[in-house]
Amino acid sequence: MTRPPVTFGDLRTAAYCPRKCYYARTRETDREPPPEVEAIRDLATRYERLLDMSATELEAEPIARPPAAYRRALTETRDELAADGDWQRLCEPHERDVLATGRDCRGRVHKVLADPLEPVLVATGSPPERGIWESRSVHAVAAAKALAWEHQTPVERVWVEYPAYGVVRSVTMTTRRKARYRRALRTVRELDGPPARTDNRSKCESCEFTSECGVRTRTLRSLLGFG
Repeated sequence: MTRPPVTFGDLRTAAYCPRKCYYARTRETDREPPPEVEAIRDLATRYERLLDMSATELEAEPIARPPAAYRRALTETRDELAADGDWQRLCEPHERDVLATGRDCRGRVHKVLADPLEPVLVATGSPPERGIWESRSVHAVAAAKALAWEHQTPVERVWVEYPAYGVVRSVTMTTRRKARYRRALRTVRELDGPPARTDNRSKCESCEFTSECGVRTRTLRSLLGFG
């Protein structure tokens, strides 16, 4: 029997915390992105205009850096990618907001580049110092596989944009990344009860399921040595 494809969001959440993925899948939660997320994603459609904005105009945008630092970061990104023509491809993609469905996964690809075929994901959070976060790496592989399945064309690279920071990262489809993707896919498909709690309690601080999960996070009192 053919199993339904797993969503990109479930794969990314499972890679971050399988228990959180379980609660998200089994509870009635609103999975539509809030307006602030859409506002940040919109930045990825206006890079050239953002570079021409004054500091006052940039302050009104949902950027995560002071205007001068943001313009500097975005200018460095443009200069780095322009030589190979990738900057122009990212600013003028072949398609936008595409629902891609592969053999095992499906989800929204924010931009699709042509020649070569490459998906682009727009992240609303902050980038790590180098590369991308592991959960986003799983998301990137999923997008590549779904797009490759639809077009019957190999996809070797995925772009991840952090528009609020003026940063763009490229991700190649390595054996290690594909293995993480397969592990996340297996985790989602085998969820029939809450998995073990994560050992990384820092992931629990902002989780909406903390109280239901029952995990004990470090309070300000304990952090100050009074707990």
